Amino acid sequence: MTNTQESLSRIIEMAWEDRTPFEAIEIQYGLNEQGVIKLMRQHLKPSSFKLWRKRVSGRKTKHLKLRSPDVNRGYCPTQYKQR
Repeated sequence: MTNTQESLSRIIEMAWEDRTPFEAIEIQYGLNEQGVIKLMRQHLKPSSFKLWRKRVSGRKTKHLKLRSPDVNRGYCPTQYKQR
């Protein structure tokens, strides 16, 4: 993994996104779930890390094997505004 500021920022963004599974982060950046947790702990404030852990713990969309087959894309269709 290249530890540039841009890739670090993108990993953190992907980790916060509800529909981006940990497997996608691993494919793109080589960090498994435990690696993402470690990175988030190092780079977020303690209160932000706790909020993130609470948010992703048990979230089925963050794991491909637990994810419903109805969730077939990385974002909600209303997430981005149409131009």
